[in-house]
Amino acid sequence: MDPTYLVPVAQLMRDVPSSNELVFSAPFDADHEFAPRGRAETDVESDALVDVAVLLQSFSGGLRVKGRVAAPWFGVCRRCSSPVQGRVEVAVDERFVDHREPGDDEAYLIDNDIADLAPLVHDAILLELPLAPLCREDCRGLCPYCGIDRNEASCDCAAPVDPRWATLDGLRWAQETSAESNEA
Repeated sequence: MDPTYLVPVAQLMRDVPSSNELVFSAPFDADHEFAPRGRAETDVESDALVDVAVLLQSFSGGLRVKGRVAAPWFGVCRRCSSPVQGRVEVAVDERFVDHREPGDDEAYLIDNDIADLAPLVHDAILLELPLAPLCREDCRGLCPYCGIDRNEASCDCAAPVDPRWATLDGLRWAQETSAESNEA
């Protein structure tokens, strides 16, 4: 457990209402708790630095943590399979409590007057990672027939004709021809 994420909150909890601003950077997963995802999935390097800027505000029975967390991510373009990198920035607004009431599964726990911000940071970042990133908005992807990257070169591949539909292509052509002869 990275000690940077552990915040002593005894004083905040005693002096209600009070607040404390925290700004720090720490590794995303220094203890390697998360198994790396597959190469085709978006992920965050375990040693990537996460920037955390939050305000802790005490209330009777807990804390409100509000601010922003940001981290770099990497992945694969969904259209052309090129490596993609980016940065995710997430607004957080969560509660930490001494004990959970029945049905209150959304609050994080304060344990021995310590608020561990790591689960909050991990949850926020992992939930905001892009599921299908693009290397650029106008990515043309790969040709489904020859596999060439259409961003770098072009090809003359054409979709194969399905013999079950070939008769319909002939009908469409016949209609176009008759329409042209009617116009003349």
